[in-house]
Amino acid sequence: MKVHGRNAEVSTGGWPDNVLGPSAVAFDDNLWIPKELSIDDIHRVQEDFALAAIRADKAGFDVIELHGAHGYLLHEFLSPISNKRTDEYGGTFDNRIRFVVETVRKVRQVWPEQKPLFVRLSMTDWVSPSDDIPTGGWTEEESVELAKILAKEGVDLVDCSTSGSSPKQQIPLSPGYQVRFATAIKQAAPNMLAGAVRLITNAKQANDIVEEDKADIVFLARALLRDSNFVLNGAAELGVFAQYPHQYERGRNKSILTFKLVLPRPAHCVLSAGS
Repeated sequence: MKVHGRNAEVSTGGWPDNVLGPSAVAFDDNLWIPKELSIDDIHRVQEDFALAAIRADKAGFDVIELHGAHGYLLHEFLSPISNKRTDEYGGTFDNRIRFVVETVRKVRQVWPEQKPLFVRLSMTDWVSPSDDIPTGGWTEEESVELAKILAKEGVDLVDCSTSGSSPKQQIPLSPGYQVRFATAIKQAAPNMLAGAVRLITNAKQANDIVEEDKADIVFLARALLRDSNFVLNGAAELGVFAQYPHQYERGRNKSILTFKLVLPRPAHCVLSAGS
């Protein structure tokens, strides 16, 4: 579940006179300057998150995730780049995390105890202090501290992503470059599960991350879009059995189908499903 906040675009319903954020600070020159949320607005949004969780439960969802990353509203309150407030929701670390913690608390109160609650965090903004941004961005150390607090609030897993608060972010892209953030949470907050995501592109890589205890779970998105049979192909790659849907059995890679034909003389025909 997410709210776009200041990153809302006209194409997604972000009308210029109705874009809201923690502070009147635009993401860049191409997006609208948001109106600063009032305290009443903040409480209304938090109630809306709780109502969304109730609807998700009634609809039969088994797990929900609050999206506190990638420059969306929850993340905007966390990052000093986008949060310039001087009240109880801005300034210090405790104040900047207040909106997220209160929202999680409201959601957890209405989300069934036996159902998992995930929170996605941008573990770092990848923005160092500079003349343009003296404060720098939200940091890994702050994320780890927040994860410890979220564990006490009933969050079951932190989905560890990064970035999204500034066009000046410097992201060191490489295979599995965000995995280390999940490992950091596992080491610092043993009561919190941690998930790894981004540039995890094959089954062996994903399996190694979990087997080596770098993360408790791996999240995939674009890999599944590129290959709708990623799970089945990954099972074949790892040499483990995966149950194919019955209709797909004839397409199982390297499977052998045996047919007995009724002929005047006994005969045995072996065909490859891949032929």
